[in-house]
Amino acid sequence: MTRLTLLGADGALSTADLLAPAGYEKPTAGLRSRVAYAAAHVVPKVHGDNTPGQPADIDWDATLAFRRHVYSWGLGVADAMDTAQRNMGLDAAATRELISRSAETAREEGGSVVVGVNTDHIDDEHISLDQVTRAYIEQLHFTEEQGAGPVLMASRHLARAASSAEDYRRVYRAVLQAATHPVVLHWLGTAFDPQLAGYFGADDWPTASEVLLQIIEENVDKIAGVKMSLLNAESEVSVRSRLPEPVRMFTGDDFNYVGLIGGDTIGQGEGRSDALLGAFAALTPVASAAIQALDAGDPARYVEILGPTEELSRQVFAAPTFYYKTGVAFLSWLNGHQTAFQMVGGLHSARSLVHLSRIVELANASHALELPDLAAERWHTMLRVNGASA
Repeated sequence: MTRLTLLGADGALSTADLLAPAGYEKPTAGLRSRVAYAAAHVVPKVHGDNTPGQPADIDWDATLAFRRHVYSWGLGVADAMDTAQRNMGLDAAATRELISRSAETAREEGGSVVVGVNTDHIDDEHISLDQVTRAYIEQLHFTEEQGAGPVLMASRHLARAASSAEDYRRVYRAVLQAATHPVVLHWLGTAFDPQLAGYFGADDWPTASEVLLQIIEENVDKIAGVKMSLLNAESEVSVRSRLPEPVRMFTGDDFNYVGLIGGDTIGQGEGRSDALLGAFAALTPVASAAIQALDAGDPARYVEILGPTEELSRQVFAAPTFYYKTGVAFLSWLNGHQTAFQMVGGLHSARSLVHLSRIVELANASHALELPDLAAERWHTMLRVNGASA
């Protein structure tokens, strides 16, 4: 059996058995019991100048091939969101092209795609509430023209400009009224973006959630769902229990998704969440197999398959959480979806070799390595290049 070399925090090397592929099979029809989106990353050109501060130079063939991979497993794609390095290397021009190309790929593959709508094409850090509204609507209309479902992301501009909860209600009311199709609202916590402190007018989630629920209740016909990314299961369950029909809860909790998605099906409280997760881009076949188990009426198998991945996800999303994109790209490289471990903005340097070693260990243990021998070969080469092999 092949041995997997691992690197400890003290510099010592250890080994573990490299597990064989789990043998998960792609679904023959669409997933039924949950709606699930993988928030996908972008792959840079190996020869591109993707250093900090430079415009993103994207390998479109590899980037779109990854989306086709997600569709082949029955999941939808959430694109041009945090995982694609919005506000962390993906510039406005690249964002627009990504949305357009991803929407076209979804049509070709018969897949479902939603994409991020923000105000980040505005260079000025400080703009008025009216300017925030217009910026949102500009991106919203572009997204609708491409035929993608909009996800109304949390705006740094709005967080700076708003002085009260009413300011949030005012902006969201205007933007939602401009939507021609229902949108998903995204509440992104400070672990993912510290510049969003006080979003929805409060620092504590119970107060802020009241504002979010007011916005939803006032605009039910314009809202398809809400994605919560606070890494706090209590907050998601609380909001979920109060959502009006037919608004869905899409979990964005990469720490607690097993119980939140399983919900009452696995005896984890009342209700259940659908999924819109960066973690599912890192473990697409596993996520698909788990939901297929729910489709087959086998919740125990769902927990058996997906349960072990939560520790892996917690490692990928460990503080500082906004660097989780590095782990997603790293696993993409290990699994053969890109030829090099590189990211736009040079973000592949954001995690230590020891941190990545733990990802390798947990991915192996949870069957998230799609091609274990390739993953081991690439990881061992990386260790040698960095002078960390025996």
